[in-house]
Amino acid sequence: MQKIGLFFGTFDPIHNGHLQLAKYFVEQTDLEGVWFVITPQNPFKQNIEILPNLNRLELVSLAIQNHPKLEISTVEFDLPQPNYTYHTLNELKKQHPQYHFVLLLGADNMTAFDHWKAYDKILNDFDLYVYPRKLKKPIPEQFQNHPKIHWTDAPFVEISATDIREGIRRGEDMSAWVPQPSWNYLTEKKLYL
Repeated sequence: MQKIGLFFGTFDPIHNGHLQLAKYFVEQTDLEGVWFVITPQNPFKQNIEILPNLNRLELVSLAIQNHPKLEISTVEFDLPQPNYTYHTLNELKKQHPQYHFVLLLGADNMTAFDHWKAYDKILNDFDLYVYPRKLKKPIPEQFQNHPKIHWTDAPFVEISATDIREGIRRGEDMSAWVPQPSWNYLTEKKLYL
């Protein structure tokens, strides 16, 4: 059964750090592919305005066009809002029973993972591959040595989509942080201005 990593995010915008992580997971782990699951609205970020789904879909499509092991899932576009990871995982499992799905998460998510809807069921049914992130709080002990949580040596990425958006609004050239085809689309459409 093919193992596929699910990389959830708003990708507002997708940046080189996202790509670097996705490529690490398909090149350095047992995953045979990574799907970018584009989230319409994170339940923990209800008050943040994000680009329309179709713009973000286009940004991700352009960024991964030359990476055959990277794909997109828009499953959350059709699910009730707000999106909860557990519901999405079950929907994907139902739609694609031929795959074994693994959840890719930044270590910062693990500090509050016990606040996620049905987090215990997620851990019961899915493996988590965790990549390093800066932590503001410690990771609860229950997650540190959990058999379903695998801590990886993925690169530590300090690029932030928020910084990119703010830089663009200030008129700065942020092209070094965004995949070139996505950057071209972004500037052509005057996104974030």
